[in-house]
Amino acid sequence: MKNLKTLLFITLMSSLSLTAQNSNTKKADKEFERFEFVKAAKSYNKLVENGKGDAYVYGQLAESYYNIFNTVEAERWYAKALETSNDPEMIYRYSQMLKANGKYKESNEQMERFASMRPSDDRATEFRKNPDYLPKILEQGKKFNVQNAMFNSEQSDFGGTMDNGILYITSARNDNRKTYGWNNEPFLDMYRLTKNSDGSYQEAELLNDKINTKYHEGLASFTPDGNTMYFSRESYFEKDYKKDSLSNNRFGQLYIFKATKLGSDWDTVEPLSINSANYSVKNPSVSADGKMLYFSSNMPGGYGQFDIYKAPINDDGSIGEPVNLGQKVNTEGQEMFPFISSNNTLYFSSNGHLGLGGMDVFYTKEIDGKMAPIRNVGIPISSNADDFAFTIDEESGEGFLSSNRDGGQGGDDIYLIKKLQPLCDVLVKAIVLDDKTREPISGASVTLFDNQGNKVVSKPTNSEGIAEFIVECEEDTQLEVEMPDYNSRQVVVKGTRDEEQEVQISLDPIEKLIVADRIELEPIYFEFDKFNITAKAAFELDKIVQIMNKYPDMTIKTTSHTDIRGSESYNMRLSDSRAKSTRQYIISKGIDESRITAEGKGESEPKIDCSGGCTKEQHQENRRSEFIIVSGAPQAQ
Repeated sequence: MKNLKTLLFITLMSSLSLTAQNSNTKKADKEFERFEFVKAAKSYNKLVENGKGDAYVYGQLAESYYNIFNTVEAERWYAKALETSNDPEMIYRYSQMLKANGKYKESNEQMERFASMRPSDDRATEFRKNPDYLPKILEQGKKFNVQNAMFNSEQSDFGGTMDNGILYITSARNDNRKTYGWNNEPFLDMYRLTKNSDGSYQEAELLNDKINTKYHEGLASFTPDGNTMYFSRESYFEKDYKKDSLSNNRFGQLYIFKATKLGSDWDTVEPLSINSANYSVKNPSVSADGKMLYFSSNMPGGYGQFDIYKAPINDDGSIGEPVNLGQKVNTEGQEMFPFISSNNTLYFSSNGHLGLGGMDVFYTKEIDGKMAPIRNVGIPISSNADDFAFTIDEESGEGFLSSNRDGGQGGDDIYLIKKLQPLCDVLVKAIVLDDKTREPISGASVTLFDNQGNKVVSKPTNSEGIAEFIVECEEDTQLEVEMPDYNSRQVVVKGTRDEEQEVQISLDPIEKLIVADRIELEPIYFEFDKFNITAKAAFELDKIVQIMNKYPDMTIKTTSHTDIRGSESYNMRLSDSRAKSTRQYIISKGIDESRITAEGKGESEPKIDCSGGCTKEQHQENRRSEFIIVSGAPQAQ
């Protein structure tokens, strides 16, 4: 059998390696051979501390920690061993430990190294099948319909903000303005267009001279009551600019102003306090509740050329201290044109995040004070041109996009957009309850795992027993819930396209696992011919640790069983190895070794009689571990 040959080959390699060692490793090697991995790790560590470490010792340390699922230490010592080794299997295990510890980039680097050495290995071929980001963006499906607006001109037109049935845009169509040297088009002005009942728009109307000047005016955003408009304007109007001593050209900044509605028009224009002659602030967007202003700026202290910030709008209309949205949103490139929608989704344009070229449109959402993963909206919103000034009504799914893509009427054009299906983020709301009282459990630890079993993030439940996560749509995930004195649970969350998914998770007291003289866990299965502790097994064994910590007088016996494949003697040895690995894992979690014994039962006590033949699943049921309480069981309630 292939797996048996592999096991024998590994054992032979270990034996050959051992013969090359001196007496220094004798004690540690014996502990390792007896599957006493906790002791072996201590002994190998002592050798390192005494200056007797080498590639062999580092490798044995890594293997010891690997077998008791101590991923942090396994990663550390695999890295040390691989400084002077190129063993492909060690590289593979190192990659797995990096992945288990959330170091995906480093894990991928080691997997690439492994794949180059073992190109025909199934693990290598599957790794190399994973697409890069470009196909993922292109193949995620079109979520929007995009149509060039009929009101575009032959000049640059961009923006698109609705306020009570009036559309506000920015355009260079005013031939009465001087041309701007950047693109030889007139300076930008703001226009409004009334929307007709059939969805069409009336002729664009130039805003009054309180708003428009002979310099540039830009995008607008409105407070919920429609009485205040925030918009961008060049600082020349404020006579706030610098002169280049050589060319005598003037260099200004972009500022944000606010105007107050007077009747049906705009008046009382004033600059915001966050403006500065030393940097620009632009692209305002007001939150749906009118309490926060989002904008773009190149002020000092940012991460790149232009970053996205937010600042509170105080009750008196003044603006509070700006806050940078952080490195998850902002890059060394440019992040501009923020738009905060009615459901608090933040859309913005960037040339720093992975995209299709130029500026692409991205989105994220703030959950528990942290920004969710940044996602590219995808085609046809994003293209290989500059795509910006994205706005949307989340209820109707209608909005606007600006782009200089091919096929437009001018330099920049405005496009009408319509959402066809939800974007690929799903808000997963985990609600953790006490199974008996149905009351919410506050402070429970909820961990999200991706569809590859990688840990993504952990967070505690709030006072309502809720923890929220943002995940990719149509991707299966898993939630793991842990709470002192409760039985931990793992729940698979099936992928969906719904924008929100609610998952109720009920927890029982940990004592419910104690049935008569046994601790009844979910079955702990081993892979065929294997004895190392898997992540799934570790999750269940942690429940044993939790019970034994709660009941310090308890002692237990663990028994391990195999299926009937293989000889009786081999199965007895294999089950003994599994029992000892199980015991070692529990000891590694702080349980005194005197409180747990281990015994291999081989194939002598099958759960299912397979003498007449069994399915693969039935054989797996026979490969199990059981936990018998020897003493110290809690008294029945």
